[in-house]
Amino acid sequence: MKKDSFRIANKVLKSRLIVGTGKYRNFKETAAAVKASGAEMVTVAVRRVNILDKKKPVLMDYLNPKKIIYLPNTAGCFTSEDALRTLRLAREIGGWKMVKLEVLGDKKTLFPNMIETIKSTKVLAREGFKVLVYCSDDPLLAKKLEDVGASAIMPLASPIGSGLGIQNKFNLSLILKQAKIPVIVDAGIGTASDATIAMELGCDGVLVNSAIAKAKKPILMANSFKNAVISGRQSFLAGRMKKEYFGSASSPLKGLI
Repeated sequence: MKKDSFRIANKVLKSRLIVGTGKYRNFKETAAAVKASGAEMVTVAVRRVNILDKKKPVLMDYLNPKKIIYLPNTAGCFTSEDALRTLRLAREIGGWKMVKLEVLGDKKTLFPNMIETIKSTKVLAREGFKVLVYCSDDPLLAKKLEDVGASAIMPLASPIGSGLGIQNKFNLSLILKQAKIPVIVDAGIGTASDATIAMELGCDGVLVNSAIAKAKKPILMANSFKNAVISGRQSFLAGRMKKEYFGSASSPLKGLI
């Protein structure tokens, strides 16, 4: 397991857990949760989180960007134009080329607008960005994102912040079977067991924010997700037993007294 790292574009990660930095009570709690999670990469909402204004609390003072990989994202963007502008700004002010793209289609469900998402991915890839893309769990559209240059696809488990967990394991399985780039479950994870299920399906990683930040004890929850991702990955690598329709005795029936 020590050598079980995975690559996203030009980054090699040992931890398969990515953590969001929003919704915590303060940056101190954010940093403590990230440390407890063992995550090496964190997402940062460029439009919502102050990372440059030294007159206000700055995330970089708590999470050293030389030790933690920052993944700027376009949370809150509802058009391709807004998303592209946000990520180009992130590149200019911080030099970030690996980014997370979100183009939302609806303020109530926060489902992705896949037409705008595919269009944006194509433009960003052409401009040299390494794009991790939040998307629906539609296998055909996930494949299209790969075809236009995505570096990783991030299908939702359920609506952002809902905590409902994985709602469509079948679709995720189809995405995994066809993908040649990392598949990272994003959005809707509610508890550690959801992360384990995602990893047991064969996902390369899991992104978690609300489930940790909104827990009664965020630091403890962050550590539980660390262990859940490791456990799920080990279970996937071990290869589960074949499912049967009838019972099968654990001990041999021959030679019974």
